[in-house]
Amino acid sequence: MLLEVLSPEKKIFGGDCSAIVLPGIDGKLEIRDRHAPLIAALGEGEIKVSAAGAVQLIKIKNGFAEVLNNKVTILVENIQ
Repeated sequence: MLLEVLSPEKKIFGGDCSAIVLPGIDGKLEIRDRHAPLIAALGEGEIKVSAAGAVQLIKIKNGFAEVLNNKVTILVENIQ
């Protein structure tokens, strides 16, 4: 699936990945290939991106995530 992590200043991540774990307001959310459409508020924590056998962590304070048509767009206001 395609993932884009964006802040007002820059694109933080862009590319294909196999799984994403998000720090939702009410707990962690795991997004995998062909996930159902979803919009979620994100709280403070780490976005865990699994791509090409590697894991990347992106620390955030808050944001929103949209999952639609096998694309995940994450908008974050603050990066730690």
